Amino acid sequence: MLSENSERNLDLKEDPEELSRSWDWHVRRKLAWNSDTSEDILSYLARDQVQWVREAVAGNACTPTSTLARLAEDSSGFVRASVALNRQATSEMLESLAGDEMTDYDSTLQKNRYLVKEAVAKSPNINPQTLEFLARDSDEHVRASAAANPLLTAELMKKMVKDVSWLVRNNIARNPSTPEELLAYLTLDRIMDVRATAALNPRTPAEALATLARDKSWEIREATARNPKLDGKLLDELASHWSWMVREAVAKNPNTLAETLERLAADPDQSVQKAARSRAD
Repeated sequence: MLSENSERNLDLKEDPEELSRSWDWHVRRKLAWNSDTSEDILSYLARDQVQWVREAVAGNACTPTSTLARLAEDSSGFVRASVALNRQATSEMLESLAGDEMTDYDSTLQKNRYLVKEAVAKSPNINPQTLEFLARDSDEHVRASAAANPLLTAELMKKMVKDVSWLVRNNIARNPSTPEELLAYLTLDRIMDVRATAALNPRTPAEALATLARDKSWEIREATARNPKLDGKLLDELASHWSWMVREAVAKNPNTLAETLERLAADPDQSVQKAARSRAD
């Protein structure tokens, strides 16, 4: 079976109408993913007996809104989740899906995940009321999905930076809309991953970055060295760190001073040397 990207980019050399009636559902799924498939055929495939064909239609950005609305009420939760992930899904569709209780077992985490609600929470078309509803969900993964949405209000973010789940706090730290004061607060989080994520956010204020650049953890310093807003003086300090990964991050930072790069070009570690010399070139 082809990958999803292969299915999306498939060149249809045969008559699409004939392909839509193929006995092989894999062929029909490829057709359903393809951006050149007509709206009429997509609407036809939206009634396919195989859920994976309908899921592909639900994920196709060319699928008509009326067809997406019908698929939002599909019997398969995977199809409904695909609708929620479609950038053409309307706020009305998303609102109706926000209470969807469909779950699927995540073997990695060994727990059930609310796939539809998580997908809705990530959508750029979600209305503020629906996003607030999901931001208060009892499931941490649903809240974490909402925490990553740039449409989240500062008022909600202020509450979510104190969430019991580090996943939620981590996504607030990653969110490009998070206010500077909340990012500064998250740089003091007890979980290292959250501090590292805040260290990478370009909106994190300079004072907080200066503190992170002197964090006892080399992982935090490495993340800070990758921040495109870190100033040259702090980068020069980090260029002397014992970890080659920190020094390599310094070498790759666009704000690193020429004299710092010159020093790193003679670093004993080859990866650091290569990064510094490529910048010099």
